[in-house]
Amino acid sequence: MTTTSEGRRIRARAFGQRAEALAAEYLAAQGYRILERKFTIRGGEIDIIAEREGAIAFVEVKARAGIEIALGAITETKRRRLARAANAWIARNPWAADGYVLRGDAVLLDGGPAPLHIEDAFGLEFEG
Repeated sequence: MTTTSEGRRIRARAFGQRAEALAAEYLAAQGYRILERKFTIRGGEIDIIAEREGAIAFVEVKARAGIEIALGAITETKRRRLARAANAWIARNPWAADGYVLRGDAVLLDGGPAPLHIEDAFGLEFEG
């Protein structure tokens, strides 16, 4: 038997997974090649890593009641964690640092007809 808080966590995780799947489908329909999903290291995670036209996007997906609320959920702490994970991914995929534009994108969902994709929505500190 699950507690109320466990049930909320389970529902929130499922909701987030659906939002990330929708975001990946949307990006693919826009011509992005999905390189990886749920890249995780200790202290950081990237929802989607995608490539298109010489750019690699480290994408944070947020689903909230409104677009402004979703964008506001990408806090400074979250950006630092994203940057840490992006640097780890680049270290494991050094080809990406050679000639690609690297950026932090956001895909925001608010229950509307389509996700909102914001290219270069937030800066990421890249090493090297």
